[in-house]
Amino acid sequence: MDPTARHLEPVPDPERSRAAGQAGELAELMRRSARGDEAAFASLYDATSARAYGLAVRVVRDPAQAQEVTQEAYLEVWRTASRFDAAKGSAVSWLLTIVHRKAVDRVRSAEAASRRDVAYHDANRVVDHDSTAEAAEQSFESHRVRTALAGLTPAQREALTLAYYGGYTHTQVATLLDLPVGTAKTRIRDGLIRLRDALGVGVGGETA
Repeated sequence: MDPTARHLEPVPDPERSRAAGQAGELAELMRRSARGDEAAFASLYDATSARAYGLAVRVVRDPAQAQEVTQEAYLEVWRTASRFDAAKGSAVSWLLTIVHRKAVDRVRSAEAASRRDVAYHDANRVVDHDSTAEAAEQSFESHRVRTALAGLTPAQREALTLAYYGGYTHTQVATLLDLPVGTAKTRIRDGLIRLRDALGVGVGGETA
């Protein structure tokens, strides 16, 4: 025998051997659970629940919901353990597949509920008719006022705009337009008269 041949033989991997042994143990626990062995199922839960919960919380992003998803998954495992086939994969993979499906279903259900709530709110939203009517009326009145202002002389429109839109007093309007106060008041008064006639309504009094 070649003395170097022993060095070509594969070196056992303790970690791989340990993992394989654990996988075999879990597969056996799954098979026993399928036969209704509650002690085996409890051992299976203790050995895998941390990983199952970790996966659930990563998907649903909520600890409380992740706990519910994990419980639902283990309930399904207990009911359907007979479907586990070690030839198709490990017990952990089969279990985590169930957990992932449950978690995704929970997320989709929550999203669907949210969409239904939004749709219901939109469909049943109370329209504030008073506010809508008021806004429409204000828009209409603003248009009428702008139209009426366009019919004033440039001097009247300038004085009125400063007094009623700018909030200036007659004295301030006179200063801004470099006019005597009396002249500014006359322009504002005459503009108000023409504006009142155009709108067909009374217009507020003068500002001192």
